[in-house]
Amino acid sequence: MQPPTKLDNQQISKIRDLVEEKRRTLGYIGKAAIAKDIFAILENMNILLLEYPIESEGKKPAFSAALMYSKVGDKELIFMGLNTADYFDRQIFAVAHELYHFFTITGSHLSRVTEVDSPIEVEANRFAAELLLPQNVLESLIFSEFKDSSLQKIQIKTLLRFVARLQCAWWLPYRSIVRRFMEIGAISEQQFEQLYSINERDMVGEYGRMGKAINNEIFWKLNTKTNNIGTSPKNIEVIIRNFEDNIIDEDKFLNTLSLFDKKPDDYGYTIEVSVEDVNEFEEFFNRRG
Repeated sequence: MQPPTKLDNQQISKIRDLVEEKRRTLGYIGKAAIAKDIFAILENMNILLLEYPIESEGKKPAFSAALMYSKVGDKELIFMGLNTADYFDRQIFAVAHELYHFFTITGSHLSRVTEVDSPIEVEANRFAAELLLPQNVLESLIFSEFKDSSLQKIQIKTLLRFVARLQCAWWLPYRSIVRRFMEIGAISEQQFEQLYSINERDMVGEYGRMGKAINNEIFWKLNTKTNNIGTSPKNIEVIIRNFEDNIIDEDKFLNTLSLFDKKPDDYGYTIEVSVEDVNEFEEFFNRRG
């Protein structure tokens, strides 16, 4: 595994400034962790979250998340599709990654689980990591724990326990934290390779056992593929009101609700099922797969 692709100082400074601005605007000051609140942030920003599990096909990786824009009448709707067939910590990171594309207005976008070296994807990954665990906070936590800004003299087992504690507190993926260490120059390339070679998803392995001992509930949650199908009640209400206001017809209403395993009669409406099987959500991703 090669060390992370490096951004130059100007790019990093620009991303950190953007993160500082957005965290402050969102109400996260200092050492406040966003963690699972990332989903509440989407709702507060009127970004409609669509959760759906899409498995990888062969060697082609499945998407992680997708940002989509759509017009309904004169109103622009913003959707974020999230692949829930992935581990929960990676879902959180994927949402943070897509928020970079939203804040920098790069338009509709689809990201995959593979590490992409294109400049915009490297920037989005750095933004996500900074948003979830800012560099100044990470550096402070390292110094507070080890009385040094460097981790190069710390033995591997101690590092693993530290990573597990950070993961349970800040809800980043294990590998994202390891990459953060490398990005800020806290570990050597040899340490990076050693830490990155560990199978962090092996729940009976050394790191898995450490994580469960530190916080069993959160560690299991982060390492679970949720496979959720759904969206928030607020977003369902938008769909219902669009139907009630004749913005969408019965077929569109029925098919949109069916994406989330819901039916019109769940909300007091009786509609005949159309013979045509329309699944626009999956078609969107299949077209871009």
